[in-house]
Amino acid sequence: MVGDSSLPERGVLTADETRWKIAVRRAQVIGPLAASDKVSLAAADRAAAELGVTQRQVYAMVARWRAGEGVASDLLPRRSSGGRGGARLPEEVEAIVRRVLRTRYLSRQKRSVAVICREIGRECRIAGVRAPSRAAVTRRVRRLEPVKATAARQGRDAARSLRAVGGAPAPVEGLLERVQIDHTPADVIVVDEFHRLPIGRPYVTAATDEATRCVPGFVVTLEAPSATSVGLCLAHMAIDKRPWLERLDVQASWPMSGKPAGLYVDNAAEFKSEALRRGCEQHGITIDYRPPGQPHFGGVVERLIGTLMTMLHELPGTTFSNIGERGDYDSDAKAVLTLRELQRWMALAVACYHGQPHEGLGGRTPAGVWVERAAAQGVPVTVTNETAFVVDFLPVIRRSLTRTGFTVDHVQYYADVLRPLIARRGRLGRFVLRRDPRDISRIWALHPDTGDYLEIPYRTWSRPAISVWEHRSAVARLREQGRAEIDENALFAMVEQMRAITDTATKSSRAARRNTARHSQVRARTRAPAPPPPPAETGPVAAVRPFEVIEQW
Repeated sequence: MVGDSSLPERGVLTADETRWKIAVRRAQVIGPLAASDKVSLAAADRAAAELGVTQRQVYAMVARWRAGEGVASDLLPRRSSGGRGGARLPEEVEAIVRRVLRTRYLSRQKRSVAVICREIGRECRIAGVRAPSRAAVTRRVRRLEPVKATAARQGRDAARSLRAVGGAPAPVEGLLERVQIDHTPADVIVVDEFHRLPIGRPYVTAATDEATRCVPGFVVTLEAPSATSVGLCLAHMAIDKRPWLERLDVQASWPMSGKPAGLYVDNAAEFKSEALRRGCEQHGITIDYRPPGQPHFGGVVERLIGTLMTMLHELPGTTFSNIGERGDYDSDAKAVLTLRELQRWMALAVACYHGQPHEGLGGRTPAGVWVERAAAQGVPVTVTNETAFVVDFLPVIRRSLTRTGFTVDHVQYYADVLRPLIARRGRLGRFVLRRDPRDISRIWALHPDTGDYLEIPYRTWSRPAISVWEHRSAVARLREQGRAEIDENALFAMVEQMRAITDTATKSSRAARRNTARHSQVRARTRAPAPPPPPAETGPVAAVRPFEVIEQW
């Protein structure tokens, strides 16, 4: 609205005709000049002669143009405000103030106004002009656009509360019409299956249905987020979860399954990979991306992840949310859950989450909303062949077919099903191959005629199944040994050596931990008498730990 005093004056409607014509003429000369990285003295002299100003004023107008919006009103001639406290600084001084504020004040160094005033005074002395008062500088600091100033000095996250929401994704009503997916490191340490020693924090990839706030799928892995973990999460989302729950020995109801119509994700590399794009195209799943720098567009999944991580803080071996909250709690020493046990625990935790009232649903439960909409709209289509679905989301590799099959990273793959294709390999281009990073003992080759995937195992069946991370470590060690060529035999021999070293080190660590614990117990018994037994409980327990029902296993 024109009369709104909160709008910044750009001068288009308020400047008189004479001042406006001067500004337009200045823009015609200064605009092209300011587009150059450097303004030479000769160019400044020519512009000064053309505009009838001094060389110093040309440089000042260039600075104003660059600091402004790049429009004619940025170069309107200054006029007196007619009173104290107005913008009455000379043009040269104004240019110095704007430049110092832009380059020194608007930075993550967060310099104070006093420091900025000293810097302006120094530059004014060099330029031979009178420095402005501190009050004049302070007024100009206060007139800076709050969002831009806060973002420049404190970061975009700090400025988020100053911004308007600026919109949100259009609301959805259908089940799995739009699903948000995101990753996070889990706030807990897990141990290995055999020695029960800590092996680190796993990653959680979780999905949430915007319409019902249900969790249709999640996956827990030890590998960093990738297109594979997204594909595994999609596969978990699309299958009927009853067989999966039986394999985990979990007694819970989890009817939220089906192939999503669309994904809503951030701009991370794994969400823009060829594997994810081709897999979604194959299954008719659309992918939409959040606007960059607008995390509130993914608020539904962010809130879910926050809820899940809060639940994990109940577990032994939790890392909590930050170092301050953890204090002197030894997460590694307290860790007891394996990756599979954590997966079981989270399955029960999600089942509990589905039955709790949700603010985003007006106090209703996600499970209740899902059942209601499933009855009205029908349940989404589930996937019966999980392996085939996952393959469509595995990383893509392209290789030519040879008489011995395919060679991928020094490993040969062959199956008799390739024989008809080998006979006409000269007329075929490179094949699209898929490989599971968790187990590279087989690959899937896309048949150029039928469009089906052919499962191709190692050419040498006796080779052990290894992960791509073990493979890369072995290749790196062989190169450190100076081998010009890396053959398959040497590669798998190196993997076996690495596994032997790991097993020996793990057993030694386990024995050392046991000895340390045994000696600590002996010292404790010799230094103090045994404590009296706790009194028996005669009444109901005063409090029950959160999520007690989750500990059924």
